[in-house]
Amino acid sequence: MSMPSVLFVCLGNICRSPLAEAALRDAAGRAGVQVLIDSAGTGDWHIGHAPDRRAQATAARAGIDISQLRARQVAVEDFHRFDFIIAMDGQNLADLRRIAPADGRARLSLLLDHVPGREGQSVADPYFGEAGGFDITWRDVTAGAHALLQRIIGQE
Repeated sequence: MSMPSVLFVCLGNICRSPLAEAALRDAAGRAGVQVLIDSAGTGDWHIGHAPDRRAQATAARAGIDISQLRARQVAVEDFHRFDFIIAMDGQNLADLRRIAPADGRARLSLLLDHVPGREGQSVADPYFGEAGGFDITWRDVTAGAHALLQRIIGQE
């Protein structure tokens, strides 16, 4: 079986999706599971930018450096390249469904759909709030990443 692949998607790819990418990379590394992991945004405002400094600080507190990540926009090829495309909220999921090619192989879902009891919930966007909002986002993406990893391991 080929290496499972996951693309996390939020609006600008500077807060939630890079944190989710970091959380899954960390969880997969600790579990010794190889997963191709990336993140992107549905919008194009931040292409080429590093994650928000507050997101970087949040990841750093967990011992993870995300400063090298750079924002990019979702592309049609992503629907053929990834097994899972995971949205952070309902609007981004709707946008992904709208742009998904009919022959794409990626399975689309919300990140918190993978956490029992959290199905249908969005990961809160911390961008316009206080720095503490990033801690809430980190808890959500970490829970989602661990649950998604269990699903991936179960399918291997």
